[in-house]
Amino acid sequence: MTNINELLNEANELVPRISFEDANGILDDPNTIILDVREGQELRESGKIKGAIHVPRGLLEFVFRPEDYVEDPEKMKILVYCAAGARAALAAKTLMYIGYKDVFNLGGFKEWVENGGEIEVI
Repeated sequence: MTNINELLNEANELVPRISFEDANGILDDPNTIILDVREGQELRESGKIKGAIHVPRGLLEFVFRPEDYVEDPEKMKILVYCAAGARAALAAKTLMYIGYKDVFNLGGFKEWVENGGEIEVI
């Protein structure tokens, strides 16, 4: 049986972590998606990264269709974040498992805010 630490270690080894600076360097690309996998209550309490698409982690496989948001799905990059980075790593691993290639863990919302990243209130 695998425990959560083993699952997180595996996800962190598989999914590249992208820095705030590197993320900002590709946000203007119309083929880049920012995905917020937190729960709705978290967004209502703190907002979200400006332009992020919200899909709770538990619904990811059922409702997320990133092809609907980009100009060229072949060049798509998906930056995933949550509150602290753990759910983002697991969600990004799931996206890679189902076939998406350029998927990155952006980490946590708090880290984004502390670096001066733009947010929007829900």
